[in-house]
Amino acid sequence: MARAFLFVLDSFGIGGAADAERYGDTGSNTFGHIAEACAEGRADREGLRRGPLFIPNMLSLGLGHAAKTATGFCFDTGGKVQLASALHGAAQEISSGKDTPSGHWEIAALPVRFDWGYFPDMVPAFPADLTEAIIREGEVPGILGNCHAPGTEIIERYGEEHVRTGKPICYTSVDSVLQIAAHEVHFGLERLYEFCKVVRRLVDPLNIGRVIARPFIGEAAASFERTHNRRDYSVPPPEPTLLDRLTARGSRVIAVGKIGDIFAHRGISEVRKAAGNMAMFDKALGAMDDAGDGDLVFANFVDFDTEFGHRRDVAGYAAALEAFDRRLPEALARLKAGDLLILTADHGNDPTWHGTDHTRERIPVIGTGPGFGGDIGLRTTFADIGETVAEHLGLGRGRHGTSFYAEIGGHARVA
Repeated sequence: MARAFLFVLDSFGIGGAADAERYGDTGSNTFGHIAEACAEGRADREGLRRGPLFIPNMLSLGLGHAAKTATGFCFDTGGKVQLASALHGAAQEISSGKDTPSGHWEIAALPVRFDWGYFPDMVPAFPADLTEAIIREGEVPGILGNCHAPGTEIIERYGEEHVRTGKPICYTSVDSVLQIAAHEVHFGLERLYEFCKVVRRLVDPLNIGRVIARPFIGEAAASFERTHNRRDYSVPPPEPTLLDRLTARGSRVIAVGKIGDIFAHRGISEVRKAAGNMAMFDKALGAMDDAGDGDLVFANFVDFDTEFGHRRDVAGYAAALEAFDRRLPEALARLKAGDLLILTADHGNDPTWHGTDHTRERIPVIGTGPGFGGDIGLRTTFADIGETVAEHLGLGRGRHGTSFYAEIGGHARVA
């Protein structure tokens, strides 16, 4: 039996991207700066956490070695011994951009070699003809926002006017995205989804990567709160990904979290969602139990990014990492002969960095499985992850990336 499990800690970069300067991110390091803040007491929060970052299980899988490979950063492991069966290294992104689709598609062995479309950081951010079409075809009285903005801030700014007028809040960021915030009750959740589908069609000619529905609740600015009913409307990948290759041969791809949305639900056999990282972890464990020979469980843990990275919440991010780490033994206990588990990320989102956007960083590639282990060094593309999973699951070689399966003992493994 050969099964594979890919867990993406959304935005958990480890610094060192060779092209970080191009993105204004030279020196960003999500893991390194969180660890430093914890060690210096800057991530202590009453009732939440305190002291040095405590993630012994990820360290046992080689996270410390991965960080050193990426940047030379040496994390104090507190004497934690790495598992002999751990595989560890780092990977550099070659895709355009530093957002979710680029990172995940490249992990699935399809780098983004084209340039996404972006909206300028000015007011208004959207072209006049696009705005007119959104209002006309979306059948709304107008739109609010029309600018670059953090999601929580723009809801506080325009939420009450939105409820009063029925105008959806439309905004963007440095990513290739058009986000739409609307009240779940006053505007309607299903109406928001349908509106986003209209906007998705309208921005296709502009090559915008995602239209994101951002529902919220509450009756006043002080009480507005985004819900977990977010939905991403992505463009489909331009070529087959690892997921397409697996489902084409009859294997199952169980998507946990927003994975289905990221791939426009292509190459996906089943979607399992929940609200929050810990509930998502429960879904991932259930998927591991249900996976069969040749199947892939692909899970995304989005809270690291949305709840803590974008909000520049160092203590919250650290606490979320520690909570994830405490659950990790439950996943390790489910591994059987023939299983391969890889933990990685799709980009960075350094909570100590300026602004509120993603950061261009290298990512950790750590994991384990019976009979596996080894140092995979610095990979020149995230696509090596996908090609390794492909080889493990018995697929032929794809067009992008180089498998490191032999380097972790794959061919010598006793099933």
